[in-house]
Amino acid sequence: MSPLSTLLLPDAVFPRLADASKKQILKTLATQAETLTGLEAGEIFSVLMEREHAGCTGMGEGIAIPHGRFEELDKIYALAATLARPIEFGAADGLPVDIVFMLLTPIAANTEHLKAMATVSRLLRDRQLSQALRAAKTPEDMYGILTYERAGDRL
Repeated sequence: MSPLSTLLLPDAVFPRLADASKKQILKTLATQAETLTGLEAGEIFSVLMEREHAGCTGMGEGIAIPHGRFEELDKIYALAATLARPIEFGAADGLPVDIVFMLLTPIAANTEHLKAMATVSRLLRDRQLSQALRAAKTPEDMYGILTYERAGDRL
């Protein structure tokens, strides 16, 4: 089993979103996350924006991993999106972002949160994988790319 298949459901991937700003993409993903988690979209968006104000989650190379911690959650949820056009995200390398992978974790899940962040970061830094994601046109294609088993990938 792929490490991401335990976090990412097939209905939590969104290829080629047309949002034009960081706030818009975070609002869109928060709305999608509401359905998956049962948390209110406004609360999710608020926590994500607080985290962005504390330090940008743009990792560089066109990738952002916005994340937030929530008392009400009992497991980690992930959502993945590619953007139709790259957006300014405030990444350290100054490059716009076109891959966004959001993690929502329970407050008490410190070790699991760090493992999930490390796994996602490592996978998305794989240039072949990130290029394949950028080319994916359907949620099924995107999900398959993200959850394909690779030797040595374990959460």
